[in-house]
Amino acid sequence: MQTRHEPTQWQGMTVYGRDGEKIGKVTDVYFDDASDRAEWMTVSTGLFGMRSTFVPIEGAEVQGDDELRVPYDKDRIKDAPNVETDQELTEREEQELYSHYGVSYGRERSPSGLPQGRGRGRDVSGPTTDDAMTRSEEELRVGTARREAGRARLRKYVVTEQQTRTVPVQREEVRVEREPITEENRGRAMAGPDISEEEHEVVLHEEEPVVEKRTVPKERVRMTTDTVTDEETVSEEVRKERIEADEGPGRRGPKRRDPKRR
Repeated sequence: MQTRHEPTQWQGMTVYGRDGEKIGKVTDVYFDDASDRAEWMTVSTGLFGMRSTFVPIEGAEVQGDDELRVPYDKDRIKDAPNVETDQELTEREEQELYSHYGVSYGRERSPSGLPQGRGRGRDVSGPTTDDAMTRSEEELRVGTARREAGRARLRKYVVTEQQTRTVPVQREEVRVEREPITEENRGRAMAGPDISEEEHEVVLHEEEPVVEKRTVPKERVRMTTDTVTDEETVSEEVRKERIEADEGPGRRGPKRRDPKRR
């Protein structure tokens, strides 16, 4: 669907997959040299959009002013073969890309014009717009992404332990006391019969340990999080464009054209 916008106007548009997931933005459009037809576009993917992935233009639909929907899921696009985007597509690279996206490819009918022609990228800074060429380079941007690293939980359970306590207990014992007859106790001693048999009973008492258990709150326990800052070193390759003037002997020739830019 190349009717609402020409592919050269797709740069910067947001690309969505067939599953509705956001993929990234269009960074470049590749044309076939022989047919001059747009065959591929590169879409920014990966962390912070630092990677560019090739996606076939065939089947892409423009929606609204700045959205583009392609007939492929996000996972398939992210898993596409890693092909350098700063040079022309080779026949082998395009075969691998079409195979990944499930599009048939043959030498007698190559959707991109290959091997009769090789793909080239175009942008609005090329020689068809003015007499200047834009030199670009990648800049490394490093940020952080928050993810779940694990989980911690409080769990309360019951354990049984043996405790020993010592408590004093009392008991009564019988002790026989004998006292002589005196003038003071004679009356009580002679109150009964002279000779008789009788019994006298004394109740003995003793203490025994009594155990009672009660629940007593001891403390409150909760979990909090502390943020600890570490440092990690990240290394990544960045690409830079270089522009050179190709001059013939004895005269100044035209500037060398970047095969990807226009």
